[in-house]
Amino acid sequence: MDFDLSEDQRLLQDSLGKLLKDKYGFEQRKAIIKSGAGWSREVWAAYAELGLLGMPFAEEDGGLGYGAVETMIVMEQMGRALTLEPFLTTVVMGGGFLRHGATAAQRGAMVPEIAAGTLLLAFAHTEPQSRFDLHDVATTAKRDGDGWVIEGRKGVVVHGDTADQLIVTARISGARRDRDGIGVFLVPATAQGVTRRGFGTTDGQRAADITFDAVKVGADALLDGGLALVERVVDETMAALAAEAIGCMEAAKDLTVDYLKTRKQFGRPIGSFQSLQHRAAEMMVCLEQARSMAMLAAMMAAEPDAGERRRQMRAVKIEVGRNARFVGQQTVQMHGGIAMTMEYAGGHYLKRLTVIENMFGDVDHHLAALSEEGGVFLAA
Repeated sequence: MDFDLSEDQRLLQDSLGKLLKDKYGFEQRKAIIKSGAGWSREVWAAYAELGLLGMPFAEEDGGLGYGAVETMIVMEQMGRALTLEPFLTTVVMGGGFLRHGATAAQRGAMVPEIAAGTLLLAFAHTEPQSRFDLHDVATTAKRDGDGWVIEGRKGVVVHGDTADQLIVTARISGARRDRDGIGVFLVPATAQGVTRRGFGTTDGQRAADITFDAVKVGADALLDGGLALVERVVDETMAALAAEAIGCMEAAKDLTVDYLKTRKQFGRPIGSFQSLQHRAAEMMVCLEQARSMAMLAAMMAAEPDAGERRRQMRAVKIEVGRNARFVGQQTVQMHGGIAMTMEYAGGHYLKRLTVIENMFGDVDHHLAALSEEGGVFLAA
């Protein structure tokens, strides 16, 4: 199988790499975190100009018709730069719900705005009791004439404080942990009854706790697909997160190797000490193992068999999570005290890698689930 990038894909990689090198130095990133929104509208506009925000959408909907490989390229570059903009929430997650669950009219209205950078989306699904279970939904949606009334609470909605539209899971019928009876709704963030409390997360991103108090939406707010739609979009998001982790890991590895070459102790570079050479070599091995799994995730993102896709994505989350944790921890360990400061990038890579590992299920969660499902490859 040929894993080489096409000319267009290399151009995409180079163009985004140059943009982020110019706009996303570490000092620039710290300034962006301290800004009001916590991310840069200027950089977001540059993404739109490059065509990044319309990448995964079909051309007839106003997009570019790109696939999972292009998303992997973009997310890897963003991981290297530790970007803060809502690309994952708006284009990957929000875009996934629109592509797979919205009507042609909804896509025709919303996709051009997303591609232009004027419409932001966020996925509101986590609840206080739900942990990593996508089917654990206490928020309710009840019929109200032709529309719906939504009641409930969602927590840690990534970029939920600045989103224009919220994609909300709510229970239409059944008990709290039933897999059936879950609806997915498009809710304007400014709708009456929606209350948002924004906050910064440990990795420098933004999130919000959101309350829905008798929020009324129309019949067309309900997307098609229910829990199957949610799981499909989350699988695609896992593939994107795996690629972002590769970018973070590669940058952390490069930062550490450069430090080993320049930091001196006992009159010689610490990189000359055999024990640290071994650790650096292990970091490289972990990076390449994770890269292979990220490639697998990109190939499996469009797999039509939901069970097969989910098992493979669980394996990706497990292996990328394990390797990312090792690389992040070794980055901090080999930098010593400097990596524990906010003024140095090393610790920031560990924080982002830790958050990536825990999004949509940590290593232990997916190990347990994969065991219950019979492993990655089911017996014939």
